[in-house]
This record gives sequence, structure tokens and C-alpha cells, in this order.
Amino acid sequence: MNLLSIHNLSLPIEDPVLKFLLVLIIILAAPLLLNKIKVPHLLGLIIAGAVIGQNGFNVLARDSSIVVTGTTGLLYIMFLAGLEIDMGDFKKNKWKSLTFGIYTFMVPFVLGYLGAYYILHFSVLTSVLFASLFSSHTLIAYPLVSKLGIAKNPAVNITVGGTMITDILALLVLAVIVGMSQGDVGTGFWVKLSVSFIIFGLIVLFVFPIIGRWFFKKVNDKISQYIFVLVMIYLAALLAELAGVEAIIGAFFAGLALNRLIPHTSSLMNRVEFVGNAIFIPFFLISVGMLIDFKVFFKSWETLEVAGIMLVASIGGKYLSAVATQKTFRLSKEEGKLIFGLSSASAAATLASVMVGYNIILSETETGEPIRLLNEHVLNGSILLILISCTISSFVSMSSAQKISEQDNEDTVSGNSHEEENILLALNYEATVERMVNLGILIKAHSNTENMYALNIINEDKNESSVKNAEKLLHTATDAAAAADVKIQSLKRYDNDVINGVGNVIKEQKITDLIVAVNDEKGFSPSFVYNLYNGYLQNEDVNVLVYHAAQPLSTVKKYAVMIPENAHQEAGFFHALLRVWNIARNSGATLVFYASEKILDILQRIIKKANIEAEFIIMNSWKDGEKTAAQLKDDEALIIFMAKRGMTSYIPAMRLIPELLNRNLGKNNYLLIFPFSESDENNPEKRSVGNHGDFMEIGNVIKKIFK
Repeated sequence: MNLLSIHNLSLPIEDPVLKFLLVLIIILAAPLLLNKIKVPHLLGLIIAGAVIGQNGFNVLARDSSIVVTGTTGLLYIMFLAGLEIDMGDFKKNKWKSLTFGIYTFMVPFVLGYLGAYYILHFSVLTSVLFASLFSSHTLIAYPLVSKLGIAKNPAVNITVGGTMITDILALLVLAVIVGMSQGDVGTGFWVKLSVSFIIFGLIVLFVFPIIGRWFFKKVNDKISQYIFVLVMIYLAALLAELAGVEAIIGAFFAGLALNRLIPHTSSLMNRVEFVGNAIFIPFFLISVGMLIDFKVFFKSWETLEVAGIMLVASIGGKYLSAVATQKTFRLSKEEGKLIFGLSSASAAATLASVMVGYNIILSETETGEPIRLLNEHVLNGSILLILISCTISSFVSMSSAQKISEQDNEDTVSGNSHEEENILLALNYEATVERMVNLGILIKAHSNTENMYALNIINEDKNESSVKNAEKLLHTATDAAAAADVKIQSLKRYDNDVINGVGNVIKEQKITDLIVAVNDEKGFSPSFVYNLYNGYLQNEDVNVLVYHAAQPLSTVKKYAVMIPENAHQEAGFFHALLRVWNIARNSGATLVFYASEKILDILQRIIKKANIEAEFIIMNSWKDGEKTAAQLKDDEALIIFMAKRGMTSYIPAMRLIPELLNRNLGKNNYLLIFPFSESDENNPEKRSVGNHGDFMEIGNVIKKIFK
């Protein structure tokens, strides 16, 4: 069959297979080609869209398929911004975000209004709407910044929070101006807008997490979980539109709502980011490029005049806002540039506002020409604004983000207190394998992508079924880790004694953390308790974690962390504490520490360097902690710092904990941590604060590891 007879090769291309193939080639080639010449691929995709669009060579039409996929990409950018924001840092920086949001809304707004009213001689309504175009911004450079690993930087956090504020304000201005232009602004309008927005916010921020937690508990299928996330994005976007604001606000709120349910290091987060960055976001950038028409700037000087004022108001206003924010909060010069880079791009909300204003016809001229709220000069000027602002945003964000990332890496590498981290999962029960992998991924350092091991001991009789079972367990662990871009090294060992086999691997691989799982059905059986105290815990230089998982880690809202008196004097206390800190940082859950006043003081000093959401409650006696543990809710979990007999923090009542857990917490997650007891003077992580009295060294370690 002749290929030419199958495909319609006339322009624009109509054949769906050929059309999709061409877009995929652009998405593939743009990063590969442009990275070599240090041009951000985001900009390359926009330029590619202009070249192939109807205003370029007309290779592809900006039809419904492009618009739908591009819209998903736009929603995806806002969703990821809300999803990846560190809620602890966000709460800590909320006033900074609010201040930046006001700066970045007001300064461009004032410049835009002055230019529109006094230079372009627009009406008051048109001038206000024109000015609001420059207050909002689109985080097109956010994926680039996130990829460099600095999404938790205060400058990024402030900008993301400020984006929510300024976009909401800009889009509310749009709603009000549209209402005023149509003559229906009154008390009823304001009441309807306020009530509908509040209802929308309450539904997304409070009802969505309840639905999500229920869904993730009931459904383990990975594909279904991802589709559920997409449903939540679009449902929130639809609710936002029904409330009278733009869909992108709904997507951002959806990200905030699901923030705690999708741990930053989980396989689901990896899938969400992968699909968005590979398909949807590039489609959005290409669709934006398709709107660009370079020819209009050679047809009318008025268009160039409007475009010039738009550029000065938008880029100049964002720059002044970023500088003001930098000076107000004493940020570094590079952080100020990063704020400017992230906030300087105008695309999504700007384009939406322009199109709405352009489509509103106020009246007609004597010749029958429509008089629009925003004329064609503003429409064409906005296209140039999108192109130039996205170019500036890409270059400035990439430059400043790389410098900040390099500085962070230098700080981390230059310290001599970095500990090599080797985590071993001792696999036994098939039902616990994936849960153990998820815990290992949650507690590990962000940079550790290879030093995880999964071990299964095979009886030396070489029973065929035992070998097959070991291969099955190890394969499950490898697949679960690979889904989160983590490599697990599978280990099969033949030994008649399981404890002896695990101990030898610990020595051979220099294991720092050993994770063993409690069987859901048996709990702490007598044989497990015997193997724990007379086997695993005999390795004095290993942090041992005993894990019971009754529900997915992502559905746990709060952890009660019980720390016995004098635990801070143990050699491995701060090593174990880092694991607990990582659970909070990577899952977003709240930690409630129950400990003595002295230990709580140390924890509060640490939290100033490595912020998490935490509460601190003085525990006067171990029995008080046991009562608290017995009253945990279904979506809460327990972490207990344990100790072996003879250690400073050992309490005889610890021997009864397995029995108490079996009786009271069969439906809850819990984690027992036995810090190592061997002190190594050459390893700062293993030094005791009680012995050395130098907290700053330990705090510096924690700060570096959490960057």
C-alpha cells in the first residue's frame, strides 16, 4: 500500500499518527540540541511551537487535541508546584510569601495602570484589566528548578506561595472587571464570588485529603492511583471555574490537598513528575509557542508601543518586586535572581485574561467594527510579552538555580562529617517487602540512590522452592525501588542460620541501617522477639529498625515519637534521629515528640536548622507515653526509640513493649528504633552530645544531609 495514500501530507498535517510523532520528535530533540548550547529547553519548545504553528510554517494547527493536552500541562505545572512545596517551610515562610505576593501584584499593577491610562489613553476599566495582566505569572521554569534539586530553597518556597496569592488576586480582578463591563456588579455579585470561592477552597483543601486517604488505603494498583491523581487535578480545576476563578488555581489547590498523601520520594511522585515532564508540560509550552505571530510587529507601530509598555510594566515590575523581597528578607543575591527568574514569565493567567478581555465587545464603531475591552494591539503585544518573558525566565532561573545548586553541593561535600549510608532490608514475608522498600526510600538521604540492599537467606539444603521464593522476594523489592528511581542491590545468601547470615552481610557491606519487618498476622511472636534481642541487636554498630505496616506510609498524618530519658547520650541517637527527620521531610507528616525537657530542647534547636512540622510534649514518665500510644487514631503511627539492656537509656519496661503493641496497635503503623551502641570517635555522626557537649557539629551534619 502506498504511504502517500494513507497519510494526508498537506499542511497543516491532519493525520493523528504523524501529528503526534512530530510533536514527540520536537519534545525529544529540543533538550538534546539546546542543552549543548546552554539554552533552556523550555524556551526551545516555545520557539518550536512558533515555527510549526499556524503563524510559522503552518505544519500543525492549534486544534482541540493540542489545546486539551496543553491545558493539562498548564494544570500540571500548577499542581506540581503545590504538590512539591514543603508544607513545613511554607507555614514557616507564609508571611514572606504573602509579602512577596503583595509586592509582585502591586508593583507591576501600578506600572501597568499608569502606562495604560496616561500613555495609551485607555479607559479606567480597560486600564485596570490591562494592569492586572502583569501581576500574575506562570511558573514555567519550576520544572527546571525542581530538577536541579533546590525546590526546598526558601526563595523557591516564597515564590511558589506568592504565585498562589498574586494569581488569585489577578484573576479576581479579571472576574470583577468582566462583571463591571457587563453591568452586573453589585452586592449579589460580591457575595456570590466570595461564598463560592470559600466553598471551593473548603472542598478541595479539606474534603479532597479525606477522599485521597481513603482511596490510597483501599486501592494498591499503581495505574489506578495515578489516574486518581489526574481526576483530582481536573475536578479541582472544574470546581475553581464553577467558583468564578481560573482552573489553574484549582490545580494548585489540588497539589496542596494531596501534598501529604504523595511522599516526595515515593514511586507515585516519580510517576506524576515523569509523565508531566515528559508529555503534558512540553505540550503546553509548544501550544503557547503556536500563538506567537512575529509578523504583527511589522504591521503596526501602535502594537509595538503597547508591547513596549507591557514589557516594561511586567519585566520591570517583577524585577523591582524580586529586589524588594530580597532586601526585605535579607536573601542572597542569587536567591533574589531566582525569585525574579521564576516570577518573570507571563503565560497562563496573562493569556487567559487577554483572551477574556479580547472577546468582550463593549460596543461598535460607526462602521460596525467591534470595540473590545482589550483590543488586538494588546492581544498581539501579549504574545511578544509571553515570548520575551519566558526567555528571560528560562535563562535567569537556570543561571541562578545552577549557582545555588553548586553552592549547596560545595557546602555538603566540603564538610568532613558526611557518613556513608548503607541500608539493608532483611526480607522474609512477601506481604511486607514493598512496605519495607517504601520505608527504606523514606528514611534514606536524598543523594543515596544505590546503597540499598535487599537480602534473603536461603537454607543451605538448597531447596528449590526456597530459591524461587527468594528470587520472587528480591524481584519484588527491586521493582518497587526502581519505580522511585532507586537501585536496590539484591543479595541471596546460603546459610543454615538466618541471624548469622544477616550478621555476615552487615560486616561485608558495611551496613549502617538494618530494617526488619513484623508479620501482620503473627506480630511480635516469641521466635521473632528471640531473634531480635539475641540476633539482630548483637550488631552493636548498626541502627536496627523494626517495622510494622498496617497501612500505606502516605496515609499516615501524624507520628507520635517516644524518646526515653538520656537517649541523647547514646552513641547512635543522632544517626537514628536523622531517619525520623527524613520521614517527616519526605512524607510531610507531623511529628509529635514525647520526651524529657532536656531532649526536647535539643530537638527544638535542630528544627531551626532542618525545619519540619513538629509538636513537643514533655513526657514525665514512660507510662505516660504508653498511655498516649494506646490512644492513637487510625491515621496515626508510633515511633519508639528503644535501647538494649546495659545502655544509658534502657528502661526495664521496654521488654513489655512488643506485648503492648500486639495488644493495642495491630491496626496502626509502628517503628521501633534501636540506635547503635558502639561509639566511634572518628565518625562525628556517632558522637554523643552528652559526652562532647558540642551540638553545633551534629546540627551541621543534619543541616547538610537535609539540603
